[in-house]
Amino acid sequence: MNFELFFYLLVFPGFLFTAILGLTVGWVDRKVSARFQYRVGPPFLQNFNDFFKLLGKETIVVKDGVKSMFVVAPFISFAMLVLVSAIVGTSLFFNISFGGDLIVIMYLLMIFSVMVVLGGSASGNVYSSLGAGREIKLLLADELAFILVLLVPIIKSGYQINLGNILAAQADGMFIGSASGIIAFIIGLLCIQAKMTLPPFHIPEAETEIVEGPFMEYSGPPLGFWKLNHFMMYVVFPFLLVLLFWGGFSFNGIEILWSVLEYLLIVVLMIIIKNTNPRVRIDTALNFFWKYATPLTLIAIVLAVFGY
Repeated sequence: MNFELFFYLLVFPGFLFTAILGLTVGWVDRKVSARFQYRVGPPFLQNFNDFFKLLGKETIVVKDGVKSMFVVAPFISFAMLVLVSAIVGTSLFFNISFGGDLIVIMYLLMIFSVMVVLGGSASGNVYSSLGAGREIKLLLADELAFILVLLVPIIKSGYQINLGNILAAQADGMFIGSASGIIAFIIGLLCIQAKMTLPPFHIPEAETEIVEGPFMEYSGPPLGFWKLNHFMMYVVFPFLLVLLFWGGFSFNGIEILWSVLEYLLIVVLMIIIKNTNPRVRIDTALNFFWKYATPLTLIAIVLAVFGY
């Protein structure tokens, strides 16, 4: 592995950058959410303290669990997110293609959800297994709509799957400025909400019913990495939407401020949706994605084909 690949994966825009920014944005989420509930919220370094504290705790595995899968699942998910953040980030910040295209990103993000299911199922706990089952159903609900959302920028860029080419196709205008782009962006935002199991789609974790679901039996470093994975998704998914629909980032003068605002706008929308909607039932989520989100995204695809 040469120095550049090492740097992209482990420093910027991969592990170190995504982890630090994710933990920071996670604090923003917790702080704003606390204000919605008339609470003060945690101090700035709380997420960092929680992660490092978990690294020093003992990892306890249930006697009836499948130890190898239970322990390895959060680390495979972490590796997938580091890889996706490096692929998306190098296109956004350096305008170069690194490691894969949009199809690869689809596969890697699906592997993350599969690891959540396998890790929860391997714990030997009935509530974790229930949560894993709900995670499968949620994946079946949102995955088709999410894939169709990703097809819109592919079509509008002239059937390009390379991230750099999709960015280049937006040089004359962002895709979100079109009818198909705005529809796909809104559905994509809701799909991301489901993939991160944020309210109203936090069905697999449902604290009041199944006590964190797939993550119920996790402790120590594995739990710390599940938490870190969650916060890193606050970087990976908004960056992906910025790349696909907002024309990427610009670092020329005042345009840097616009780039930051693009990212913050998506994060703020996610936090508002999270704090203003109650949890829905799994059948409601299935109905929403299959009856409304998927047909709307199909309409967006047809509009994209005709250039709208």
